[in-house]
Amino acid sequence: MEKHRIRSIIESLLFISGEPISFERIISVLDGIERKLVREVLAELKEEYERENRGIRLVEVAGGYQLETPKENAEYIARLIKTRPIRLSRPALETLAIVAYRQPITRQEVDKIRGVDSSGVLKTLLEYGFIQIAGRKDVPGKPLIYTTTKRFLEFFRLKDLSELPSPEEFVEQASAEQELFSSQKPQPPDADES
Repeated sequence: MEKHRIRSIIESLLFISGEPISFERIISVLDGIERKLVREVLAELKEEYERENRGIRLVEVAGGYQLETPKENAEYIARLIKTRPIRLSRPALETLAIVAYRQPITRQEVDKIRGVDSSGVLKTLLEYGFIQIAGRKDVPGKPLIYTTTKRFLEFFRLKDLSELPSPEEFVEQASAEQELFSSQKPQPPDADES
């Protein structure tokens, strides 16, 4: 199969997927195409979209490849689709950072770090799909333990947890992105605060 045809197929797969596609999944769909050639096409697509300042980008997030739009276009996309972007309160961002950096972690451990009851914030983060219940800790009372999810990686555009910035930078970066959306219409809802 010619390279331009492989390129066309990969773009179609990325466009239609709606979520990150792992390299292995792309290879299995292309059945018989050399891994090296597929990596080369992915790298070329990524470089081309960035170099030409196009309206889409190829990014590696949550263990796969995905097309996304540049942040600068967020206001216009929000106008078109009329959705309400997720907006997390400062307590929710702090709690999410604690879970991300200390996982697996119990609510009681989060409460101890924050100095307040975090049950409401944890409930909100569960509803948004950023954290999940990963089981129970083997201690008296068997409290639930929380970890981050694939959705967390996708939302914050992280390949994996090793790409997390420092906890302080995480909260500041996430807050800065929230400011971008809060100045745009429609106004997003605030997450529960505790």
